Amino acid sequence: MTDSFDPSAGNQTNAAEFTVSEISGSLKRMVEDTFGHVRVRGEISGYRGPHSSGHSYFSLKDDRAKIDAISWKGVAGRLKHLPEEGLEVIATGKLTTYPGKSSYQIVIDNIEPAGAGALMALLEARKKQLAAEGLFAEERKQLLPYMPQSIGVITSPTGAVIRDVLHRLNDRFPLHVMVWPVRVQGETCGPEVANAIQGFNSLPEEGAMRRPDLIIVARGGGSLEDLWGFNDEIVVRAAADSHIPLISAVGHETDWTLIDYAADQRAPTPTGAAEMAVPVKAELKAYVGDLSARLSGAISRRLERSRTSLQAAGRAVSSPERVLEIPRQRLDQISMRHQRGLQALVER
Repeated sequence: MTDSFDPSAGNQTNAAEFTVSEISGSLKRMVEDTFGHVRVRGEISGYRGPHSSGHSYFSLKDDRAKIDAISWKGVAGRLKHLPEEGLEVIATGKLTTYPGKSSYQIVIDNIEPAGAGALMALLEARKKQLAAEGLFAEERKQLLPYMPQSIGVITSPTGAVIRDVLHRLNDRFPLHVMVWPVRVQGETCGPEVANAIQGFNSLPEEGAMRRPDLIIVARGGGSLEDLWGFNDEIVVRAAADSHIPLISAVGHETDWTLIDYAADQRAPTPTGAAEMAVPVKAELKAYVGDLSARLSGAISRRLERSRTSLQAAGRAVSSPERVLEIPRQRLDQISMRHQRGLQALVER
């Protein structure tokens, strides 16, 4: 016996019926409960900067898939590394769904480059961009003052760096030093250093709190991640725009950051920056003393030569007595003739 299909019977089934919102909510809960907070590695794609709302929308992708990503306004301002197109990152956040598009996405809490290679690639790209704008050009750089009256130091108020700088300045040439405390590591490092550079430049040229003649930006050595704040674009721009000559002393001699290229002078160490900033007072006093002695000797020799020349000239000229001998004799003869003539006149 063969079964036949009866259209009039309808499409009867025991499957449960859901609304769209019910399915969407159920999927949302399942995704969030199953995954919660995750770390996702991928390349940033479609990033065009923050939206007018302050939120950032982009995607994370690899060679086979893509996932939408969002960074809320309040979180974006606290990110240590901001999203950049093409950068490979490890994003930490909460996996969820967006019912309006029937899609899933990651709400990002933190972004970090995927290893030192990604940081180096980002650093090189940023360096090329800023160099193309002329921020590293030699003609922008200022000469350091030979003997500044005051120096502004931007660094951490605690630790060995500030002690080394102050100790070396005091040994070489004691002078007025102003310290602008900043964090030299972490997500707020870049904005704080840039604000300090701009703050020193905004001080008046005269007064009790006058503008320093020289700025030193200093930090001890560290890894690429530790020094990353000094590669921040706002730090580079602040250093390039500084009207006060600036010495960059970040890390050790082998450590290079972007502020080094924008600074007027790069020092291999913070101690080296102090040595560049001022001469040695004892050596300067000895040099001035030597110049004073040489000047006194030159004046003495010049006076002696003048005295000798005058004496030689005097010997070549006749004395006043010899010059007046003949005129005196002529005067006596004339006087005698006049006297005889007067007597003869009286006798006649």
